[in-house]
Amino acid sequence: MKNRSENKKFKLFNMNKDGKGVYEEENTKPTFLYFFKLLFRKFSKIIRLNLMLLVQFIPVFVFLYAFVAGTKTPTALESVYAPLYGISQIIPSASMTSFLDVQSIQMGVPVIHPVLMVVLTVLAVITAVTFGWFNTGAAYVLRGLVRGDAVFIWSDFFYAIKRNLKQSFFMGLIDFICIVVLVVDFMHLYNITGSYFNDVMYIMVCAIAIIFITMRFYMYQLLITFDLKTLKILKNSLIFTVLGIKRNIMALLGFVVVIALNVVIIFFSLSVGFSIPIILPAFYVVALLGFISTYAAYPIIDKYMIAPYASENDTPAEEPIFHDEEE
Repeated sequence: MKNRSENKKFKLFNMNKDGKGVYEEENTKPTFLYFFKLLFRKFSKIIRLNLMLLVQFIPVFVFLYAFVAGTKTPTALESVYAPLYGISQIIPSASMTSFLDVQSIQMGVPVIHPVLMVVLTVLAVITAVTFGWFNTGAAYVLRGLVRGDAVFIWSDFFYAIKRNLKQSFFMGLIDFICIVVLVVDFMHLYNITGSYFNDVMYIMVCAIAIIFITMRFYMYQLLITFDLKTLKILKNSLIFTVLGIKRNIMALLGFVVVIALNVVIIFFSLSVGFSIPIILPAFYVVALLGFISTYAAYPIIDKYMIAPYASENDTPAEEPIFHDEEE
């Protein structure tokens, strides 16, 4: 065990402050009721972890500002608009004008200036490089919170990154690329729905996105717990989306509830002229969603991969590293 100081002066912003851990003689079975008990006890640590993770989302905020609040130019959604407009100028008619009106729905496309393009590119590269490290550090801290371990947020966060520096980089790169591809596909297909083919493709992208979100419950937990190759981690994560389907569905429902409640609170607050709640989700939402997914995923990993190993070895190590038998 590491030697860590206790009884720090500032409780909220002290990243290395220890907690009470698991209460003696308490039923710690990962049930629905115990989730709220554990969440109440660990909520201050979840806030502190979330404050660390905010650094990761600075590029995201810049992207959102550029695409939402930046300069836009109106652009027709339908590719046939330009040739139809040309025909209407050569052969004007009432039917052509009506058909052109149907195809002339426009959307605002952000204007990307060269300087803004360079800034966004640099931010995208920084995010891609650090994405896996942030997720690995958070996964290690969240696992400790769910297991009831003594968690020292700052040191544990960077300990996990240092310990899995290379593999977490490549895992994060794969994760980041998949997220970007799914988001781009979702936004593109969302804007062109209406035909049978586009609707089917849109539904497929939504289904793949849900599966991938569920896989992410397990990817980084497997990375910090087991000595496995990256491809095998992805394979096992996909398998666990089926083996833990009940807990996965509950976690996804939890995501929906947390996001919906925050949206409702924000809209209600704005309707009465109270704007402070707009920034409140930035203090807890990301880490809270991570806590929900970890609480759902870790018992499944323990059941199928850790418990069988522990039963064979009687007294497993306090911080076990499980190796891939094929290596």
